[in-house]
Amino acid sequence: MLIGKKIQEIRKQQRISLTELSKKSGVQLATLSRMENLKMTGTLESHMEIAKALSIDITDLYQDIDFEKNKIDLQNEETSADLFNYNDKSSYEILTSKVLSKRMMPTLLRIDPDGKTNTEQGSKLSEKFLFVLEGSVSIKIGDTAYTLKEGNTLYFDASLPHYFENTGTKATKIICVTTPVSL
Repeated sequence: MLIGKKIQEIRKQQRISLTELSKKSGVQLATLSRMENLKMTGTLESHMEIAKALSIDITDLYQDIDFEKNKIDLQNEETSADLFNYNDKSSYEILTSKVLSKRMMPTLLRIDPDGKTNTEQGSKLSEKFLFVLEGSVSIKIGDTAYTLKEGNTLYFDASLPHYFENTGTKATKIICVTTPVSL
């Protein structure tokens, strides 16, 4: 069983609505919904708050949770990747499968000329590593902009608001690795 389904099972056994669990735990309703629908796993901090709100020990929440036994995940031209669009000029491709069972999420970010991503802000303690494969990009983190070109890397606190903007004349491709996994 996955953590989101375990939360849902316990919540329904206790006849607690999602809204009520959100109020009791302090975890946003949208986050709880994403967790129960297996769109994200949440953080240890959110798991502790949910366990407290459900009046159970955190170990009870993790009991019977499936942990990936095989940590090898080969992706090649025969496996399909999940592709998500920020907008008509930027998209990202998840470079691994079963991402909700992973500790980090590798993606390939593509931004067309004059393209820009939406502003993102990860959870507390989230981090992001970037490696520019092609093109040039401006990354705005908080109030500071960083310009990167092919071969440059950047590691930063992803809980700060940030976005990416293609500053060149050709498409930009960036390998992004984010931890913890969030969608």
